[in-house]
Amino acid sequence: MSIAQRRRISTLILDRVARNLMARASGGSVALSSLWPGRTDRLIIAPHDLRTADATRAAEIYAGRFVFAGKIVTCHGRSIFELEPPSDDWEVALLGFGWLRHLRAADTAITRANARALVDDWLSNPNYKRPIARRADVLARRVISMLSQAPLVLGDTDGKFYRRYLRGLAREIRYLRYAMIDIADGVPRLQVLIALCYASLCLANQASHIRAAARRLSEELQRQILPDGGHISRNPGALIELLTDLLPLRQTFAARNIAPPPALLNAIDRMMPMLRFFRHGDGSFALFNGMSGTPSDVLATLLAYDDTHGTPMANMPHTGFQRLDAGNTVVIMDAGPSPPPAVSQDAHAGCLSFELSAGTSRIVINCGMPSTGRDNWRSFARGTSAHSTLTYHDTSSCQFVEFSAMKRLLHGAPIVRGPTEVESYREAVANGVLLTTSHDGYVNRFGVIHRRVLMLAPDGTRLDGEDTIAVAPDTRNKGNEIDYALRFHLHPAVKASRLSDARGVMLVLPNRDVWTFEALDDKVELEDSVFLAGNDGPRRTSQIVIRQDSHHAPSIRWSFARSTSSPSATAARRSARHEPELPL
Repeated sequence: MSIAQRRRISTLILDRVARNLMARASGGSVALSSLWPGRTDRLIIAPHDLRTADATRAAEIYAGRFVFAGKIVTCHGRSIFELEPPSDDWEVALLGFGWLRHLRAADTAITRANARALVDDWLSNPNYKRPIARRADVLARRVISMLSQAPLVLGDTDGKFYRRYLRGLAREIRYLRYAMIDIADGVPRLQVLIALCYASLCLANQASHIRAAARRLSEELQRQILPDGGHISRNPGALIELLTDLLPLRQTFAARNIAPPPALLNAIDRMMPMLRFFRHGDGSFALFNGMSGTPSDVLATLLAYDDTHGTPMANMPHTGFQRLDAGNTVVIMDAGPSPPPAVSQDAHAGCLSFELSAGTSRIVINCGMPSTGRDNWRSFARGTSAHSTLTYHDTSSCQFVEFSAMKRLLHGAPIVRGPTEVESYREAVANGVLLTTSHDGYVNRFGVIHRRVLMLAPDGTRLDGEDTIAVAPDTRNKGNEIDYALRFHLHPAVKASRLSDARGVMLVLPNRDVWTFEALDDKVELEDSVFLAGNDGPRRTSQIVIRQDSHHAPSIRWSFARSTSSPSATAARRSARHEPELPL
């Protein structure tokens, strides 16, 4: 382990230990009883919930069947909160209380009574409090849910339950402020500050706390939301998660006739274009740095708030991504360094990987991350080999914390070493847009640099690329490790078959378009892969693989080209000649 790695790990551990000590020192019922929000006897406003509600799930909950994260638990007359959870993901969903929105969507006397009974069961039994229930991000979700779904729970109730609900809510907010001392950096910290800001706006007698809560949220937004609108973690999914709470928060400020903080408005204005930047033609997000399946219903709701509706930007320099658009073809590329270690628990070693789509068909993808059961796939999904890029000596371009004790202490495996110098340069040339990139993720261990050049044709019918292994300046190739592999993971909907000359692969898309991958100077293999980010769980798929050694073949040239006989190509030619399209 290098000195730099030891320094990074030591910094992370010391920060974690310091926060643990602060949390313990400030704990206790005396400290909690004096914490904000103090006296509150009335709920002034309930914020809007943008997450999609399903009224049909209300019947399942009423029948005692709780379906979360792919797991089903049936109560059989017992309290759902005293049953053993089947997984951490299931327990997080239960204790976040987001399921209240399904009961509200049904909007019947039975579902309202069911919601009150479940909430009362939780508030009245402190023995239900599990460790996950006190996790800061879960607490934040529960506080926001109890505020936004208060009309459902309190609609037909009496004053006694109303007061008990507010006391319970105030107690949750106190715990939330206490838990913030020991919270992980990144999205969880922002979620806690958003929840505390909601609480100051929605509860009575909190006017003196609104300014302080807004100021702390503004400071964190300015730190975590980069100038181009990306999140500091470089995870596209963070934008969806945060905007789902920030947009209603902006409305809540307006409903209270209070000017929203400028930092909140600026952050939203910067983040909205990034939603369009990461979208493929089918509406799915590109799979980088922990992104899982795209929640299309939530994304559609968020995009309805986008007033610009413009063409996505081509370059996001602060977050480190590039986008090429031509015709109906889209290429999205990771061209940035690793995120800071403190927010890298979900970051992937996918530098210079890209995704390719044509129309509504995704062709080249990264494996992504499943929405549930992540621990089973996390190690594989974060590795470079799970991305459509070059892997040197079967080694990832990033190194993660590996010791179990450190993982438990740090609540994950942050990156301790990865690419720091990532160059990207784009220019318009006669044959299209040329993107030249490189990263130094393999310099310290192997003394080599990975360079990748992409060129997308003006009509989007061809993507040419070249990947090169070059010896880094002022160094030499370290050791005898010279082998590398170039991978292109394919979407499960693409049917792939290797050509007879073993130099290419024919790709048939769902719309019957035919694309061809070729690497005329190298042997091409077609191997098994897995698509992890599907809405229905991991799915088997294929990957194109080229293996070489950097001494004999330091460079590989390849191309993806759409066949001129494809239905879309034929339709484009007829449209150009104004000919009627024949039925297929």
